[in-house]
Amino acid sequence: MTDETKPLLTGGCQCGAVRFAAKAAPVKISICHCRMCQKASGAPFASFADIRKEDLAWTRGTPASFRSSTIAERDFCAQCGTPLSFRRIDGDRIEIMTGAFDRPDRVVPTRQYGTESRLGWVVGIANLPSQTTLQNYGPEKLGTIVSHQHPDHD
Repeated sequence: MTDETKPLLTGGCQCGAVRFAAKAAPVKISICHCRMCQKASGAPFASFADIRKEDLAWTRGTPASFRSSTIAERDFCAQCGTPLSFRRIDGDRIEIMTGAFDRPDRVVPTRQYGTESRLGWVVGIANLPSQTTLQNYGPEKLGTIVSHQHPDHD
């Protein structure tokens, strides 16, 4: 694999049935608070990395899709249900859910949209009491949990 063919970013669904690779950096990275994105992600907001379609390849499996409006479709894994993308039907870009990347820390949002639907409590999330997974479950319980999630790599 040469530097020209090596993907810049990779990712996939929770079960590993669908994987993708991007050969170029996202055009933009954003958060959307609109009600449609809240429902599609099952979360208070969705976060997307906007990539040119020509720079993205589905490397394992093919996502299923749902036409969420007259202008857009949303891709997801038919096996595990992981939301994967938003794309305008006639557009040349695809917006990949940042949580689906193997290294989501490398796709940092720089703007927000749909703020008319932003939940009031979202602004204060960083100030809430927090704990790690180990602190939450404890070492004995955590040691008994078997993950069925695909690792963050191929």
